[in-house]
Amino acid sequence: MTGNEPAITYIRGDATAPRGKGIKIIAHVCNDLGGWGRGFVLALSRRWPEPEAAYRRWHRGRAGNDFGLGAAQFVQVGPYVWVANLVGQRGIRTSRSSGAPVRYEAIDAAPARLADRAVELGASVHMPRIGCGLAGGTWARVEPLVTARLVARGIPVTVYDVDARTEPGS
Repeated sequence: MTGNEPAITYIRGDATAPRGKGIKIIAHVCNDLGGWGRGFVLALSRRWPEPEAAYRRWHRGRAGNDFGLGAAQFVQVGPYVWVANLVGQRGIRTSRSSGAPVRYEAIDAAPARLADRAVELGASVHMPRIGCGLAGGTWARVEPLVTARLVARGIPVTVYDVDARTEPGS
């Protein structure tokens, strides 16, 4: 990088209320079990029922569709707002599980699909620090993937932090 490339914009706020003009895609990471009930998805469901309903239908029909790690589903929730359900987490973390459910290779593949849709729509992308909540990933590993797949293609990306947390790579 030469230092002239666009960068990710970081702001404090709610990723379910994306800022700016034009078409916006809200991206988040889902698991590959069909589970929707903790973390950022709850904020999405409070605002719109469609992303959860679409994700559950997609999971139920997985034998005949592309549902799986690295897949992306796009759900329009308003005239200028879409939600991208990105499958980037293997299972869920339980008290008995060891290791984080995040799958960085899937978080690399799904944003490539997201980038194609963003370019097609002329959209900006808005997200929490995907893969770093319940999925257990680190932003230091996810940020370069977002930069390579989205920012490098000229897509404006805004990352929303709801609190004042500090973590490596932030």
